[in-house]
Amino acid sequence: MREFKKINLLRSTFNTASTPAAAVPLTSGSLLARNTVWNLIGSGAPMIVAVFCIPILIRGLGTDRFGVLTLAWALVGYVGLFDLGLGRALTQLVAKKLGAGEGGEVPSLAWISLLLMLLLGLTASVLVILASPWIVHRLLNIPGPLQLETLRSFYVLGLSVPVVITTTGLRGLLEAHQRFYLINALRIPMGVFSFAAPLLVLPFSKSLFPVVAVLVCGRFIAWAAHLLLCFRVIPALRTGMGWQRSNVRHLLRFGGWMTVTNIVGPLMVTFDRFLIGALVSITAVAYYATPYEVITKLWVIPGALVGVMFPAFSTSSVQNLERTGLLFGRAVKLLFLTLFPVTLLIVVFARDGLNLWLGTDFANHSTQILQWLAAGVFVNSLALVPFTLVQGVGRPDVTAKLHLLELPIYMLVLWWLVRQWGIEGAAIAWTGRVIVDASILFFLAKRFSPSPASHLRRTFVAIMVALLFLVAGALTNGIASKVSFLFVACVIYGVSTWFLILSMEERTLVLSYLKQVQVLD
Repeated sequence: MREFKKINLLRSTFNTASTPAAAVPLTSGSLLARNTVWNLIGSGAPMIVAVFCIPILIRGLGTDRFGVLTLAWALVGYVGLFDLGLGRALTQLVAKKLGAGEGGEVPSLAWISLLLMLLLGLTASVLVILASPWIVHRLLNIPGPLQLETLRSFYVLGLSVPVVITTTGLRGLLEAHQRFYLINALRIPMGVFSFAAPLLVLPFSKSLFPVVAVLVCGRFIAWAAHLLLCFRVIPALRTGMGWQRSNVRHLLRFGGWMTVTNIVGPLMVTFDRFLIGALVSITAVAYYATPYEVITKLWVIPGALVGVMFPAFSTSSVQNLERTGLLFGRAVKLLFLTLFPVTLLIVVFARDGLNLWLGTDFANHSTQILQWLAAGVFVNSLALVPFTLVQGVGRPDVTAKLHLLELPIYMLVLWWLVRQWGIEGAAIAWTGRVIVDASILFFLAKRFSPSPASHLRRTFVAIMVALLFLVAGALTNGIASKVSFLFVACVIYGVSTWFLILSMEERTLVLSYLKQVQVLD
């Protein structure tokens, strides 16, 4: 019953009576709603399993071996970056072909992409294998008794790189066809397998090599399963081989700009911790990184949504730009209404929560950090929608150039603020950057969607008002004052949502949904 309610609420957010009956099925509200729920489930299930498995693995393998295992997990997870953005490029181009009614070109495009990704994977595999001795013996501080089994483990991981990269391409094909239920039907067991499989090895061996070998075998099985599903969704893949130079150029251009974003974006996200360690202390890094890791878990929610919206934007942009603007507005609205109350609650009770979880000392050092970062994550989550729109319509160069422009300015501001105010300065710099970034992205999104200018102004005003409420919540002291403030804020939030944010059509849909719930109850 709970999942049914979630799906219907999302459906009411995406659907609109103004959509023509012949709307593209790949961008229909009910489909996008179901796929978002699937993404949330697919992201959350492995986390739950990890909570139970990690303590057992630490006891069974020992701290040192578990540390190396985490490196193996990271390598398997991030080696997909070696695809140079081709997986995302494939999703975008296939979605546009489907929207333009050119589905017959998809098999040829898919095999070209997979071939290029295979070549990149083989190259990366050789590099990983050749670099493994230097990584194990010099770069990483691995104890002598563990070096041999670690080296063998890295060799095995190197062999798996082509499989991991081409799996990204296969997943991209399924995403373009909005088959997220199939993707998550594989993601959930594979995510569980990544944490549970090492437990199956522990009764027989404490060595890293068999543990990593089992993980790599799982990746090969996942690759085969993705390939079979692609054959099922696109039967013409079995025979549709071909080579079109124009497709290759588009893939490489799109993937190249995506690679720039994939390199510069994470650098701006993680550089603050290294700078804190260099200018303040390692202890300060812990006070900063812990609230950061907690609050950024909220990215699971916008991540689930924009993962679905990326191919939807690509498909609708070549068929119905009004639909693109509608989907854009509804996605921003959904994230705003979902994340603001959660963020406000975190900001108001930041000190109380940290004190209960980590103690008074941690709360004294990290409360303001958590509050600043919560505001930043809220704004950044909303900005993911215009970010995804710009890339979805085929302009990853815009977001890449924006990041390249931001990087040196942010580095200088971050350095100055950390020197002046320590870790709080780092939090201010990070939050300030994402607010500026969001403002530019929303302005750019207006160029690629036909949403009225009034919608952009309303969005900007809503975000500014929300930030003022977050500031007021951060300044509130005492349990009674906090509860009173939250009560008033919730009343204003509810009234504003009903009369100012939701349209007449959306209010009708909500009332219809509530009537359905009453009937079911």
